[in-house]
Order: sequence, then C-alpha cells, then structure tokens
Amino acid sequence: MRRRTLVTTDTTALRRSLADEIHAANPTLAPQWRTALAAVPREVFTGTAFYRNTGTDWEPLHRAAVGEEEWLRLVHTDRTLVTQVDGVDAAAATGPVTGSPTSSATLPSLVVRTLQVAGLRGQEKALEVGTGTGYSTAILCHRLGEDRVVSVEYDPGLAASAATHLKEARYAPTLVTGDGLQQHPEADNCDAVVATCAVRYIPRSWMWQLADHGSITTTISGWMLASGLIRLTLDDTGAAHGRFTADEISYMLARPHERPPSPPFLRQNGETRPASLDPALLEQWAGRFVAQLAAPSAELMHTSTGPVLRDVATGSQAWAEQDGSGWQVHQHGPLRLWDRVEEALQTWQEAGAPPLTAFGMTVSDTAEEQVVWLESPEGPRWHLPV
Repeated sequence: MRRRTLVTTDTTALRRSLADEIHAANPTLAPQWRTALAAVPREVFTGTAFYRNTGTDWEPLHRAAVGEEEWLRLVHTDRTLVTQVDGVDAAAATGPVTGSPTSSATLPSLVVRTLQVAGLRGQEKALEVGTGTGYSTAILCHRLGEDRVVSVEYDPGLAASAATHLKEARYAPTLVTGDGLQQHPEADNCDAVVATCAVRYIPRSWMWQLADHGSITTTISGWMLASGLIRLTLDDTGAAHGRFTADEISYMLARPHERPPSPPFLRQNGETRPASLDPALLEQWAGRFVAQLAAPSAELMHTSTGPVLRDVATGSQAWAEQDGSGWQVHQHGPLRLWDRVEEALQTWQEAGAPPLTAFGMTVSDTAEEQVVWLESPEGPRWHLPV
C-alpha cells in the first residue's frame, strides 16, 4: 500500500521539475522512478543544514541563514548534499570543518539510477544497506511499498534522524540500526540487496539473506576510490554473477571497509627504474579501477611531482617522477606496487583499454572466492580482498 506524502510547504513544482530534469538526462529511466522523485519531499530529508566544499574545508550552510526560498531551490537540484563530515553533523557545526564526508543526501539521479540497475519492478522485498538521511529509503518505499523495504544504518545518530524524516514524510519501512554488512533477521529471504554505500567485496551475509535467484546491486570500490556499479544475480548453485555498468559513479565506502588512518607520507627511494607505462593512465576511470584490482590494499595519492601508491597493509610504496620525456618510478618495501599495477594496466591495454562494461564479477556460493574478470570468466582475472 502506497502512502500519501506529507508536504508542509508546496514544493510540488520543484520536485516535478527535478524529476523532469533527471528523466531528460536519462530517458531510459522507468516512469515509476520519475513518479517517486516527483512525490518524495527531499527537503524533509536534508534537515536544517548541509556542508559545501570550499576547496580547503567544509562550510556548513544553515537553512535559517539562507532563507526558505533559496534553501528549497538548493535542495531541489541534482547534487549530493553532504550532511556529515567525520561524524560531525552539519546542523551541529558552528564553523568550517576539515575531514572526509561520512554521510550525505546522495544526488537523486544516482539514487534512481542505482535502483533502476537493481531491476526492481514493484513486488520485491528489498534490503537497503545504508539508510543515510532516509531519502533513498523513501524512494524505495514509494515504488515497492513500505512493507517490502528493510533499511539498515550503521550510525545510530543517522539512523534516528532518518527515522524521524521518514515518519514526517509518512513512510514506515522496517529500520534497523547496525552493521549492514552483517546478517539481520528482518531482511532474510529478500529478493534484492541494494547498497547505497560501496564495498571492497561482497559480504557473505548478503548472499545468505537472498531468496533463490535474488540479486545484489552495489558499487565495488577500494582504497584508490575507483568504483564500478554492478548487479549480481544468484544462479541455481548459489553463486552470483554479473557485469559492471558503464556508470562512472562513486558512493562512500561502508565504514567497516574504509581504510585505516594513515601516517604522514615520507618518500623512500628504494629501487628505481623507468616506468613502462604513462602514470596518466591512473587518471582514467577504468585505468584506476584496474590498478585497484592489482593492488587492493594500496591507496593512491597525487603530489605536485607525480602519483604515489602506498600499501596500507605493509607500508610498501611506489612513487613516480618525470625524467626528461619519460617517468622514473621508485619502489620500496616488500610489495612492488608499480610492477603489479603496470602488469594489470598492460593486460587492460592489450584488450583495447575497454570501459567498465567489459568487466564482470563472479562470487562463489560461499563468497570465499570473489573475482573480477575481463571480457569473460575465463579471461584475465583478479581476486578481491575477501
């Protein structure tokens, strides 16, 4: 049963305009998602403040200071609104803060694009991993019905805020506060798992909670922050398979999959050799995705002299600097990071440097083996860090 949306201020025209804009940019969007965008009041889920990036820090923008008309205009744009930085809610911030975003109201076009990739048709029971502000949860409720939606939020404060937002908008899904990467009885035997956060690999619990031939839609990412959106479907053996979409999108990593705090970077010379490939390949979306597959525990940093790879687990590092018309690479530590990355990039280039749609993924029935492959399951493959 669908719920009528409560609107305290008449934002109908703004919501419809946003829905029309998103549909115009993506004409393949199913009309049901366009209807949901036009119905769910986004301003309810953005609270009273969000952050905007100044280039050096995050400045809170408060609703009372902006004025209602301008606030509603800002909210009803297709953009991500960062609502929390390093655990500090925008509403609680009295001045600029530094750090990394830890929660946001994801841009609406990405929300519905992800849900469309999930192939939801209106009758499924869905587990949403990452309630966040509750906006995407409300979109799901409008499409599926609140009795078919279970949403899990890791952060207790965000979970409480989302529950308030959903109640105000008159949606009542099943809400769970806890780790969305773990199993929750409320979500057992669901038809679809949809994650509004990224993961480094598929949690076993997602496989266990799926009904026969159920699906998982998520972004596979890592510590180089290269992401690929994919829908995996269970086969008769309990294994899951799928291909990545063309979307160059990113979600925040699930908190248990985030990289640990890193010490300041200090260059170590180590062994030096000429680089065989141009480091600019790391600036291409698919190129960085391939590099991340080859060195899954490494992070990528950019400096004024060139890119740096640092392995979080071992402290190994590789850094490149220009040498005349070419590049020199320095590698230090037990892992030869640049060797691994270059080998993977060479394989990718030999295949014609294809986009993400050339890649697919297979997860074994136990989820203990998870591989990303190029062109076919029998082609070049890389294991995810399960």
